[in-house]
Amino acid sequence: MAQFFAIHPRDPQRRLLEAVAGILLDGGLIVYPTDSCYALGCQLGEKTAAERVRRIRDTDKDHNFTLVCRDLSEIAVYARVDNQAYRLLRALTPGPYTFILRATGEVPKRLQHPKRRSIGIRVPSHAISQGILATLNAPLMSSTLILPGDELPMTDAEEIRERLEHDVDAVVDGGSCGLEPTTVLDLSEGGVVVRRKGKGEVAFLEG
Repeated sequence: MAQFFAIHPRDPQRRLLEAVAGILLDGGLIVYPTDSCYALGCQLGEKTAAERVRRIRDTDKDHNFTLVCRDLSEIAVYARVDNQAYRLLRALTPGPYTFILRATGEVPKRLQHPKRRSIGIRVPSHAISQGILATLNAPLMSSTLILPGDELPMTDAEEIRERLEHDVDAVVDGGSCGLEPTTVLDLSEGGVVVRRKGKGEVAFLEG
């Protein structure tokens, strides 16, 4: 049975953040809110938890996880960031954007795009996800919570608990955080390519 944590979306309770971080440190899989929608999350390198994500979402072994980081300095550990990319990242983080960047050696090869050696990275602005990251003191491997057969991400924590109580170790209830996924910007080839238009604005890139 999944543990259930009702955490304040703007002023997260520290003791609850520590409990969630403890589950992650033990290799657990959680559902947590972000600034775009709810997501599945586990520690970087947790093979068993990653397999559980694939089973829940019914995806293959090449499913692309996103690396969720606290800030720009943490991104630089896992991705190669040139000056142009740094300026864009500084302007758009934290926020509802996922950036595809060339991966460094700190990223396990199984998490990289097999041909391009790239990784999707984001920095959420949601207080709960930031609180979990700070308490864990490490990034999360993450995947949007869209279940097989559903067209949209799940947004109600009680329903999430009902449907996934035997599949995850914890559900973090931070209230509704929307249905729209992140905007995906590909910076891995030197320019900026919009791979998916989501919650983050892209009009300034198209002008």
